[in-house]
Amino acid sequence: DVQLQASGGGLVQTGGSLRLSCAASGFAFDDYAIGWFRQAPGKEREEVSCIASSDAKTYYTASAKGRFTISRDDAKSTAYLQMNSLKPEDTAVYYCAAAGACYHHDYLYTSWGQGTQVTVSS
Repeated sequence: DVQLQASGGGLVQTGGSLRLSCAASGFAFDDYAIGWFRQAPGKEREEVSCIASSDAKTYYTASAKGRFTISRDDAKSTAYLQMNSLKPEDTAVYYCAAAGACYHHDYLYTSWGQGTQVTVSS
């Protein structure tokens, strides 16, 4: 089975931190890029970050740069998103997804996890 499971969300205060995990199984994790996306109520889904498979290059949306760090541990088939200095506007459901590369469009990602809720209180 191809599975991606996002976890680690929760309720934090403004300025707090969370570490999201994306546990993968059923496919060659080390051959795939892993992206983190988020969707807030009434808003379009947006890509937050991505980490490539071949050279582990990382990408961040402007609002995440300097606050979030994406990483991967291929031995554990797990990717992470460390989120620091959280703001209320970071509140969303966060999803991890796998693709052959860090594509610019979410529809090019092959597999998706269920998502985990992140809520940042003011």
